[in-house]
Amino acid sequence: MKVSDLPARLPATIADGVFPAGCPSRTVLDHITSKWGVLILLSLSEGDQRWSELRRRAEGISEKMLAQTLKTLERDGLVRRDAQPVIPPRVDYSLTERGRELSTLLIPLVTWAFDNADAIIGGQN
Repeated sequence: MKVSDLPARLPATIADGVFPAGCPSRTVLDHITSKWGVLILLSLSEGDQRWSELRRRAEGISEKMLAQTLKTLERDGLVRRDAQPVIPPRVDYSLTERGRELSTLLIPLVTWAFDNADAIIGGQN
């Protein structure tokens, strides 16, 4: 991944707005950059999935944390929950348009983290 040698700068329109404690973007960032939030968004970027598929995909997530994360992402308008009126109950989860937009931004970040994880973790010793 090619990265510019120039330092990244925040757009002037938000440069002073994201740092105050009361900025709503802090809440959004908390939701979308949590470990489980990122993994659920990335998993759904590959297509609609059921609860059990998401649980298997995000190894180590508890049922409580999966439920909480999905509810938060749904409330934020990033994930759509589609309950089918069948027996046994079937619920599918998918990304909304905003969720798809976000996942395209998260993929390069997660790719960078994956590519550099060994060197970073190895450098801690």
